[in-house]
Amino acid sequence: PVVSNWEKEWAPAIDVSETENEYIVKAELPGINKKDIDISLTDGVLTVKGEKKLEKKEEKENYHYMETRYGTFTRSLKLPEDASAEKVDATYADGVLTVTVPKTETAKPRKIEVQ
Repeated sequence: PVVSNWEKEWAPAIDVSETENEYIVKAELPGINKKDIDISLTDGVLTVKGEKKLEKKEEKENYHYMETRYGTFTRSLKLPEDASAEKVDATYADGVLTVTVPKTETAKPRKIEVQ
């Protein structure tokens, strides 16, 4: 029997980490063309949208089981207040989208020398 997941919604796995100077958001997006990914940062909410398209081949394949999901997705997450919308960087390699969001200057720790 063919199992179809095409109509079910799906959402990529996302990891969020932090360094002294930035927040790093990684999303697993295997099989997605980077031109099909849309990223926005509005009012502290980072939104990643995209679409994973099913490639149609001339050959007829009889699937017995299918876990791969296709279609559109949207993931939104609220970033901490010290996240800056300036100089956000996004890269996509090996099926992983990495969005780097810098912290505001006032949020960064400042070393104070003892006199």
